[in-house]
Amino acid sequence: MKGVWERIAERHEGRIVALEPLEQRHAEGLREAAADERAWEFMVTRDIDQWIEGTFADLRAGVRVPYVVLRAGEVIGSTSYLSMAPEHLRLEIGATWNAPSAWGSGANTDAKYLLLRHAFEVLGCRRVEFKTDARNGRARAALAALPAEFEGTHRKHMLVRGGERRDSAWYAVIDDDWAEVKAALERRIDRAVRGMSGV
Repeated sequence: MKGVWERIAERHEGRIVALEPLEQRHAEGLREAAADERAWEFMVTRDIDQWIEGTFADLRAGVRVPYVVLRAGEVIGSTSYLSMAPEHLRLEIGATWNAPSAWGSGANTDAKYLLLRHAFEVLGCRRVEFKTDARNGRARAALAALPAEFEGTHRKHMLVRGGERRDSAWYAVIDDDWAEVKAALERRIDRAVRGMSGV
């Protein structure tokens, strides 16, 4: 199992986006993608430099595997593997944000598909978790559409943005669900790709 989990940080090529393990060379692209403040409404911080610094610190500490999301070679956002528990065949996908210009494009769907597929089919996960600010309707709708199972709200779960209370809504996909979720995501990606080509 350990050998398989050493492959957690790999490049993933999708039909709409590619995911690359975060490196210093991506920092400026992340700053440009983060220029629209709407991307940060529900993030832990609204300071992109603080976010980048913290993300690299988590990477060095081995508690997070962050990726940049690329569309046509341009950085449009980031997503990560978090809360990795290989002994329990479990991890979390989170710390996800995309530039608003990518919203509704299928970019987030493709990125989720790539990370879920890798988690279940390469890493052998039995459970993939997601959590989001309970007030974040956009993220909650996206998770429900996967479909991920809503498992409840943890009240006063986190302090964010300088001490603001955050209640977190928890969702999960388990290995028993993966075939259905995979098929649903592939259908949505097909529709998005057809829409991009004008078919």
